[in-house]
Amino acid sequence: MANIQQRLPENISGDFFVDASCIDCDTCSQLAPEIFRDHGEQCSVYHQPETEAETRSALMALVACPTGSIGTTQKHDAHIGIDAFPSAVAENVYFCGFTSAASFGAWSYLITRPESEGGNLLIDSPRYATQLVRRIEEMGGVRQMLLTHKDDVADHERFAQKFGCERVMHADDGAAGLGVERIIQGKDAVQLDADVLVIPTPGHTRGHVVFLYQNKFLFTGDHLAWSTSRQTLTAFRSATWYSWTKQIESMARLANYDFEWVLPGHGNLHHDNNQNMRYHLQSCIAWMKTRR
Repeated sequence: MANIQQRLPENISGDFFVDASCIDCDTCSQLAPEIFRDHGEQCSVYHQPETEAETRSALMALVACPTGSIGTTQKHDAHIGIDAFPSAVAENVYFCGFTSAASFGAWSYLITRPESEGGNLLIDSPRYATQLVRRIEEMGGVRQMLLTHKDDVADHERFAQKFGCERVMHADDGAAGLGVERIIQGKDAVQLDADVLVIPTPGHTRGHVVFLYQNKFLFTGDHLAWSTSRQTLTAFRSATWYSWTKQIESMARLANYDFEWVLPGHGNLHHDNNQNMRYHLQSCIAWMKTRR
């Protein structure tokens, strides 16, 4: 729970606030950019909600915050934020909310599919919150959990135990030690089923992978995201734990695939047509080469 005594001075006066426990994961500023902003090394409220829609967005950010750093001075119906998750992104893809401090607030996603198509997929692990688990159960549970890399596994064990789902992860990120049931090896892409392709993308970590769903939705973990400042796709030079050179090589291989959505664990989502996405990816690669 946020502490009013630790309210950051950068907050505008009023109901909603962010306290000093904020870890600057940017979940709130991405979910409710009309309310929250990143003011440097933390986030704060720069505009108090004035409409029902803005209040709903602010409450969603409050629920999603991994560290419970968002608070209010007035009483609100928490279910407005809780019941919003999983929230629709597009078609049958949802953002889970309830991000985890264990993965620095990384976003996770749910793909709903009939059993005849392989069942539901959970991409990376959210926080194990009973309200979210109950809602996912109502939406059909989880058949497979696809883990992009070791940083964002969070509560994967609890979700696996609850839903009896198979976990998928690359060997080079310690999958065996985590008890993962299906371990990806090597650099070649692996077709999980008719709709899902696993593409190894070492760089951020040695065993990082991305998942391409229906040649449309690319779940990128910490490999690729949208830069609002540069208005193009980007990678995270300061958060490359394995090899920037390898990540450039991985990005070049990724340019062989079509996709319309970039859905990262960290950073902003983006949607565009295949042609424009390819252009932005090439721009990202060129930019990365200047940051060796």
